[in-house]
Amino acid sequence: MDELRKKIIHLSHCQLLTWKQIFSFLQYDSSLQHLYNYSPNDLQQILQVPFNRACQVKKYLQTIPIQDILNKYEEQSIYCITIIDDEYPHLLKNIYDPPWVLFCKGDFSLFQYKDCLSVVGTRQPTQYGYDAIQSVLAPLLHNQFVIVSGLALGIDTAAHQLAIAKQAKTIAVLGSGFYNIYPKHNLPLANEIAHNHLLVSEYPPPTKPAKWHFPKRNRIISGLTSGTVVVQAKERSGSFITADQALQQGREVFAIPGPITDDASKGVNKLIQMGAKLVQNPTDIINELHRFQSHR
Repeated sequence: MDELRKKIIHLSHCQLLTWKQIFSFLQYDSSLQHLYNYSPNDLQQILQVPFNRACQVKKYLQTIPIQDILNKYEEQSIYCITIIDDEYPHLLKNIYDPPWVLFCKGDFSLFQYKDCLSVVGTRQPTQYGYDAIQSVLAPLLHNQFVIVSGLALGIDTAAHQLAIAKQAKTIAVLGSGFYNIYPKHNLPLANEIAHNHLLVSEYPPPTKPAKWHFPKRNRIISGLTSGTVVVQAKERSGSFITADQALQQGREVFAIPGPITDDASKGVNKLIQMGAKLVQNPTDIINELHRFQSHR
């Protein structure tokens, strides 16, 4: 088991490989027993890639010492939870494309909390957005809900900060590695979360932020919980994408309605038209989540 864990972590560090290609490895050899013995021709067949790319993967697996990397992570209190570990969050494992590895800093026992709620929204909220978070989320925090969000500016930051202020718990899911916190403005908040809550990324710590990471990251935000609350979002925004992924994952989507003249509310109001639960008070969320959990 330890060897399989280590090999999954090794593969997750290889930027040459996609999620589906790691899946192909595991389909071909579920124990990855022969991972380091494959020839470039073998890799070309398993991964369905050009020979040149297969040679690059072979070189990576032969030259990058995963044990040295893991020793460094241990010194830095970075934990690697693989999809085969008992600690891996159950709800996330059930999505279509769960991360092979979750890199964690902080209290990963938070993954086992039953009452977790994802919160997403615009990076440029109005005062209405901040007031809505206070009105709807603050009472939930007294009931020990864990807030999951993405450390972005705006609504994400407000949700994390509210959880901390109310002495509740929060999980921040990054679109980069721990060595490259984004946005940099939120580095102090990230450090606070890493020390007293939980910081999570599917990207190895050295990974720099990239635009395409964030839509991909959003499936983890929604996948970790039974429900996602959307507070102010434009149509086709990152928050709208997260809500859509939550629906595809079979999770509840809650939308706090806003003025029809406000661009920041158009995405939220559209979600309500599409069937998201309209939220006016905390009870709307609690009742739906308990109903959802009782049917799982």
